[in-house]
Amino acid sequence: MSSSLYQRLGGVDRISQFARDVVALHYANPLFKTRFEQVKDRGKLEQNLIDFICAGTGGPQTYTGKDMLAAHKHMNIDEQELVSAIDDVMAAMTKNGYEQAEKNDILAILYSLKGDVVRV
Repeated sequence: MSSSLYQRLGGVDRISQFARDVVALHYANPLFKTRFEQVKDRGKLEQNLIDFICAGTGGPQTYTGKDMLAAHKHMNIDEQELVSAIDDVMAAMTKNGYEQAEKNDILAILYSLKGDVVRV
């Protein structure tokens, strides 16, 4: 039996560190950091991302945040911002020692969400 992506990502503890690193990179990203500087509760943002990743990769956690379309509605995110955000995710995965197979799986998931993020 093969492992779930959640298991291959190392479960909640390792995913939590990865998610916090993604958020830190987004806050530092000059292309869209002003969007993140508007967030009032960074801890809640981090927890939502942790839950989103865990739930979406087969973990037992429940994601209770907005769906992708609702979360990105009226933000007018363009393709360049999406690619830059994905680059941040891939950089965080590298920092956290993930293998290429896990990076590929996350990359596929992120691109599958493009229609709910870009220019909505």
